Amino acid sequence: QVQLVESGGGLVTPGGSLTLSCTASRSILSVNTMGWYRQAPGKQRELVALAASGGWTNYTDSVKGRFTISRDNAKKTVYLQMNDLKLEDTAVYYCNARKVIYSDDGPHVLDDWGQGTQVTVSS
Repeated sequence: QVQLVESGGGLVTPGGSLTLSCTASRSILSVNTMGWYRQAPGKQRELVALAASGGWTNYTDSVKGRFTISRDNAKKTVYLQMNDLKLEDTAVYYCNARKVIYSDDGPHVLDDWGQGTQVTVSS
C-alpha cells in the first residue's frame, strides 16, 4: 500500500486556476496509473485524469484543454493543473494510485486513495 496526501485545493472564482499535488509515501515507479477523481455533492465519484507509468495521459471530456495531469516519479508526486475553472468543477478531488498485479489466477487491481481536497469555484 501507499499513502497519498493531496494539497492545493481552495476557493477560486470562475476562470481562475489551481494546481493540486499528490505526494506518495513511497516510490510510484511500479504504480501503473496515477489519477485524479472528483466527487461533487450528491453525485458519484468520477474520473478526471490519468497518468500512466509509460507517459500516456487521459482526460474526461469536460476537462480536456483545461486540465493537465503530470507525474514526477522522482518526487513521488502527481499534479493536476486546472485552468479556466468552472462552477461545475466544484468537488472534492481525490488522488488515486492503481497497481495491477498479474498472477496465475488473473489480474488483481490494488487501489490506494488520498483523503481528498476541496475545490470550490464560486463568484
